Amino acid sequence: MENLLFIRLGWAAAIVVTGVALYLLINRMILARSPRHSASQAGIQPGKPAILYFTTPDCSPCKTVQRPALQHLRDRLGDELQIIEINAVDQPELARAWHVLSVPTTFVIDAEGQPRHVNHGIAGVDKLHQQIRQINSV
Repeated sequence: MENLLFIRLGWAAAIVVTGVALYLLINRMILARSPRHSASQAGIQPGKPAILYFTTPDCSPCKTVQRPALQHLRDRLGDELQIIEINAVDQPELARAWHVLSVPTTFVIDAEGQPRHVNHGIAGVDKLHQQIRQINSV
């Protein structure tokens, strides 16, 4: 009986590890395939980091959680950071180019226009601020 429990725990751990590894791999692939030329199409100015934020008009978490978090970050960092909001309904080709499958999706982009982080779903102020600090220290 104990042997069966350990086997099941082992399988559960293997499934979790595989899932996390696949998630990280997919994020790396999305960042690698995100087009640098689309950064200028999205309105990102070179020379300072940016957050590219994909949303839709009917996205409730975008309005109630993500947008206030980005506003708080804007208040905290001021002109040190660009925050570009993209309506994925109005600009589906841009969302497709960035491989956006759900909203909210945020990309943290360094001063050279290279995407460094992607967040699927809501990303809090602390997480985004940490990602910005991380690219600024590189």
